[in-house]
Amino acid sequence: MKFEYETKRLGLTLLKPSARSARQILEFYNKNRAVFERYEATRPAGFYTEGYQKEMLEFEYNQAIRRKSLRFWVYLKHDPSRIIGTICFYNIIRPVFNSCETGYKFDQRYWNRGYAREAMALGIALMLEDAGLHRIQAYVMEENAASIRLLESLHFQYEGTCRQYARIRGRWEDHLLFARIR
Repeated sequence: MKFEYETKRLGLTLLKPSARSARQILEFYNKNRAVFERYEATRPAGFYTEGYQKEMLEFEYNQAIRRKSLRFWVYLKHDPSRIIGTICFYNIIRPVFNSCETGYKFDQRYWNRGYAREAMALGIALMLEDAGLHRIQAYVMEENAASIRLLESLHFQYEGTCRQYARIRGRWEDHLLFARIR
């Protein structure tokens, strides 16, 4: 598996740890902080610092080398200096389950243009075909209608509700479980 891919409009890159990449990621998170935090666990102390983001890049790069997870940062092909989103395939379990979980987030200024679907379609193909996984799971809060539509458009099927699955904004929140099987 490579660390860089392209679609018709997008570039997807597994970033190597660097101060420049950490600054780009921090800018991406800061611009979308209010939107992202509606659906995610409370961030650890220091999350919104360049140092923290560089440490995460190092961790994620090492995880990718060991094939435990893959986080691709997404940009428009004509503007590779600006991150517009990220897709991640994590908790890769082999050999018995041959499965993983997925997550994604995109800069709100780029919503409703098909970029998330385009990036995820490539990522799913990589995981099911190239990596040989059998199952990809996604968890989403019931109120996140846009994410549910995205998953359904990518042929994920609803499998049930995971009660009090994750602590979001200080409360245990139910999540809907979706899965796609090869």
